[in-house]
Amino acid sequence: MAPKKKKSGKMSKMSEEDRLLYEEQKRLAEEEMKKKKEDMLSQFLKDKLSKEEKATRFNLNKLNHQWRNIMREAKSKELKKDIEILSQTFERVVDRKDAVIKSLAKDLMEAEEQYAMALRSHIQNVDNMIDLQRQRLQTLKKEYEEELEILKTEFDTERSMVIEQHSEEMNSIADILFAMEHNNSERETDAKSEFQSMRDEIKNKNLEEKHALRVALESKVDDLWQQFKQALQNYTETTEERKISFETLKVKDEKSAREIEMQMRKLQRISDQISQLKSKMNSNAKESEERNRKLRDEREKMLALFQDLKCQMNKLRDGEREKLTKLTLESNAAAKEVKRHQDKGKQILKLAEMCRKLETEEEKVLPFYASSLTKEEQEDVEAAVLEAPSEPMSQVMHEYSSLENFWKRYNKVLLDKLALDKEKNSMLQENQQLRMLLKQYLDGISVNEEILSQVNPLFIVNNKTNVNFSVPVMDMRVARPGQTVIEAAHVVKHIALPR
Repeated sequence: MAPKKKKSGKMSKMSEEDRLLYEEQKRLAEEEMKKKKEDMLSQFLKDKLSKEEKATRFNLNKLNHQWRNIMREAKSKELKKDIEILSQTFERVVDRKDAVIKSLAKDLMEAEEQYAMALRSHIQNVDNMIDLQRQRLQTLKKEYEEELEILKTEFDTERSMVIEQHSEEMNSIADILFAMEHNNSERETDAKSEFQSMRDEIKNKNLEEKHALRVALESKVDDLWQQFKQALQNYTETTEERKISFETLKVKDEKSAREIEMQMRKLQRISDQISQLKSKMNSNAKESEERNRKLRDEREKMLALFQDLKCQMNKLRDGEREKLTKLTLESNAAAKEVKRHQDKGKQILKLAEMCRKLETEEEKVLPFYASSLTKEEQEDVEAAVLEAPSEPMSQVMHEYSSLENFWKRYNKVLLDKLALDKEKNSMLQENQQLRMLLKQYLDGISVNEEILSQVNPLFIVNNKTNVNFSVPVMDMRVARPGQTVIEAAHVVKHIALPR
């Protein structure tokens, strides 16, 4: 209590401003102490949180390690079971493959023996056919020589007959020509006599017509002469006064003529000079005009020739340009087509090489199957092939007749593929049945949550089960799908860790 008194006494001694300043300092010191305490508390909590996080990470790693060990053990057990099942199936498959290989080797030996026998029989048949062909050629040669002799004799006899007949026909033709010339000469004399008689008649007729026309024309000329005299008299009567005035004007004209003559002399001299100049000018003009005309003609000829040559050159240029464009387009198209055929050929050759590797020995030895047709049917087919096609489809088939061997091999491979597909389907059905039986067997000898949660053969009531064995069920252990894996971190998040 004593200090309070001192303090209160001290504050009582202070003035109002000092007291306010002192309280303000005291309040700031308290706030600073409070802030330091909060900082210390937050630092302590942070350190504690970091320690807790370290412990949590350590525990999570420990749990993950333990969980992984447990998962590895469970997975190893499942894998061991699967390996045992697969080893048994593999042994069965290997036994089947060995049996198939042995049977195929046996078939191959039998096929080789059959091929050797067929080859020996084929060689023997070929030798027999060669002998028969030689005999047939000898007989045909003899027949040819005999027929040639017969034809020679027939030709000689026929040639002599033709020569005799030709000579007889030439004699008969000469007689016919002589008779025709005699007849033509007689007809020509008759025609000339008829022509002379007709000519005389026409000449007499023309003379008579000419005399009659002359008489008519003389009468018309007399009438016209009388009309002309009457017109002349009328003209002289009407032009008398004009004649008098013409005389007076003639005297005046003589005077003016003398004056004109004097002027004409002057003009004559001037005109002589002018004519000389004009002649020079005309000669120069003619020369220049002739020269210009020649030059103009040459220019027109050269221009016409130039135009013709230009038109020809343009036509040739257009034609060559069209040919060049056409040739370019056709060459590009041909190059593309050749490139396409080349690529297709390369692809076909690659496919042929790949297919050649996959061919069996039997296909390499006998690539084409023997025809199942009889001899008569084969002859009918060959006769139908040799006939001229009448429809577009048959024409197209004739164009591709060289691909007959290819289609034989293609059809053979297609039949083999269909047979293999059918065998594959049957094997898949057998595999499905075996999987179903294996599933039923595994369900019958194992107990797990999946079997207990579903319909299974373990539950038997009154010696009856509720399992439908005909339904194919794909079991996870038989089909071997991907296993479901749960991460340990996901599990740890939902587990309360001990403090």
